[in-house]
Formats: sequence, C-alpha cells, structure tokens
Amino acid sequence: MSSIDAREIPADQTSAARLAENGLEYRLVDFGDPAHATAFQRAVSRGFLGGEPTKESLEHGRAPFEARRNTGVYNAGAADDDLPVATINSWATPLTVPGGAEVDMWAISVVTVAATHRRRGIARALLEGELRAAAAAGVPVAGLTVSEATIYGRYGFGAAIPVARFTVDTRRAGWAGPSSAGRIEFVEKEALAADLGVVHERARSARAGQIPGWPGRWEGHAGLAPDSDREKVRGVRYLDEAGEVRGVLAYTVSETGNTFRFSLSVRLLVAETPEALAALWRFALQHDLVDEVTADLRPIDDPLPWLVADPRGVTQTLHDHGWLRILDVPAALAARTFSAPLDVVIRIEDEMGFAAGDWLLRVEAGGRTHIDAVHGEEADVQMGIAALSALYAGGVRASSLHAAGLIRADAEIIDRLDRAFIALPSPSLDIWY
Repeated sequence: MSSIDAREIPADQTSAARLAENGLEYRLVDFGDPAHATAFQRAVSRGFLGGEPTKESLEHGRAPFEARRNTGVYNAGAADDDLPVATINSWATPLTVPGGAEVDMWAISVVTVAATHRRRGIARALLEGELRAAAAAGVPVAGLTVSEATIYGRYGFGAAIPVARFTVDTRRAGWAGPSSAGRIEFVEKEALAADLGVVHERARSARAGQIPGWPGRWEGHAGLAPDSDREKVRGVRYLDEAGEVRGVLAYTVSETGNTFRFSLSVRLLVAETPEALAALWRFALQHDLVDEVTADLRPIDDPLPWLVADPRGVTQTLHDHGWLRILDVPAALAARTFSAPLDVVIRIEDEMGFAAGDWLLRVEAGGRTHIDAVHGEEADVQMGIAALSALYAGGVRASSLHAAGLIRADAEIIDRLDRAFIALPSPSLDIWY
C-alpha cells in the first residue's frame, strides 16, 4: 500500500478562497464527529440518487470513509448536522502500471454537487483542489471512475482503461474451452468476501490499471453489505490440483418473466490463472436453467469469445471505465515499462501547469527509460495532458488519438508511440472506486 496518508494533506486554500467568494465553506470533514460523518454519508447517497441510508448501512459503510480524506462544501454558517452541498474524497493507493510495477495514485471518489447548487463553480473547485493536494503530496498520478464521461477531460483526465461488457446467449454460445483439472465449490458469503480479496490482491499485478480493493468492496460484492441484493448473491471458488484457491466468482440469478428460465449476472470474477478463469466461465455459461450471462468490467482481451463454440453468441460492448491524470511526467513515465525503443520530444499542454513543458522521452532497447525537461528543442509530438494520460496505461492507441486530432505528429512518430506505449496484456480495472 502507499506510504502517503491523504488525510494529512490540508484543504486546498485556492479552492477554499474561490468558494468563500460565493458564500460557501470548503473544508475537510472530521469523521470522528458522528454528526459530521452521518451528514456527509447522507449527502453522498443523495448525490448519487440513492435512498435515505439506514442506520445499518451508515454504520457498515463508515470504515472506508474513515480511511480517506473527505472534503465537503457547506453553506456559510451550516450546523454540525447539516448536509454538505457537495462532497469528494480521496486516498493514495498503488496503481499497477505496464511491466507490473506500481506508482502512487491519488484516487478520487464520491464527487457530488447538490442539484440546488449547480453552476456555481463547485465541481471545478473540488476537482482542482484534489489535483493541487495530490501534487503537493508528491503523488504523480490521479485517477477516478466516473458516472458521467463529459466532465473530467477539462481537468486533464483521460479515459485510459477501457473495459468490456459481455452479454452471452448461453444456448447459442455453447462451450468449446478446456476442462480444468481443479474443482469448483460453493462458498458462504463471509468466505466469498475473503477469497475475493485474497485472489484479487494476488492477481492485480498482472494487468496495468488495477488498484487494491478494500474489505467493504469485497463485502458488497459478496452480498454482506446492506442494500446489496444480499439475499440473491451466491459465490463459488476454483481450487487447483494442489487445493489452492485460484479464482472466485460472485453472482446473482434472476428469473426471466415467468418462464422458469434465468439470467446470471456476474458481480465479480477474479482469477489468477487461465485455468481458473476458464473453469469459472464454464460454470457460469453451463449453469442449469440459465439462458443468459452478463458481466461488466472485463478486460478487452478476455478470452471468453474464444472459449465458446459460437462466438456470435457473445455480445461484447467496449466502454470507458478508468480515468487517469498525470501530474508528474518524469515520475509517472519512469514507473512504467515500454514495449519498444523510443526517442522523442513531447510537448505537453496543461492548463493547470503540473505537466506543461517539453519532455525528452528516451527508451533504450534494453528497456531503460530517461525522461528530462528540455528547452529550445523542436518538439516531435504535441498533445494535451488528457491525451498523455489516456496513453499512460497502454490501452489506448496514439493512432486513435491522432485521428481524433488530439495528438499532433507525423505518421512515423505516431507509429513509434503506438509500439512503445502498448501494454500486454491489455490494462483493465474490475472495480469501481
């Protein structure tokens, strides 16, 4: 885990001053105060259009908030139990980068603004305040998962980690994959949550884009959290020939109409070996009475379409999921490995100034990387920080961004960027945060 405790970073004074001009107070929330904590959690639920949280759900969900840096925006003179009109929280966490190493990432979550306080500069103050706090803490990358994809590019975030959503017609798809030597067994919810955490932690270094989960995340997937369809959740795990748990699947089933036929929804599937992955997919696709299987947040190179007899029984929809924002260009690029040699001067445009400048990126044939600020040299390629952030995890092609007018360079440079930045396997992120 990261050695940086985001809770020790003070509230950004630039954002505080801007909001104060509009009669609003911007401050860190003391979760040791029950009134402040409850009000903040209720505001988060309201912001995401959720129901009024119960006492049980407030108590169960408090632990992640207590471990994070929570920032609220309040009307001037608000009482202790008044709900903030906007919320955000953050924490420093390891991000797996191409090559399997890790870099500190400033994870941002629960971004909400009350419908009564739109268009008052609150969202900008929240996001820019987090980026300034992250940079002050020396964290080179920020990241988030988003409910709306049109907001975050203006702050320098790029949609860096695409994922796949699968819908499988099991009758048409059939099965053509291998038989695994291990075995699958049902597990109770407590063991399911524990196994999800253990296998996810062991497997996450295999793909760029992954971050560690936390107990509340696994409890939610396992149906232990309030308001989590807990009565419907089931779980199985795959054990290899030596009896080691190598894969875990949490899922629900629901009847389709009154037909006594069912749809199986994958809540989370984690596997650290190809055998475990194939075995768990086979369990889902060959489940009795199930005509349809759905799964989201899967890697775009997931082998599922190649495991079935008829790949046209598998509908695959790609969409954005993990968004990244580079704050420190040398630290971020030095942390990852590249897939081909490269020697280019990159001109980065960054309105907030964190990453702006000309950078010489030199990747030697043996993989050693050098990144230096340069002055007075002609740039080989120009792009905004959102484009570089989209490229960073290795799942977005420079040629795609070039075709969209987001990178400016000649074709030969674009080809070299494609070859250098690509990550194998494809990056992925299988949780929301």
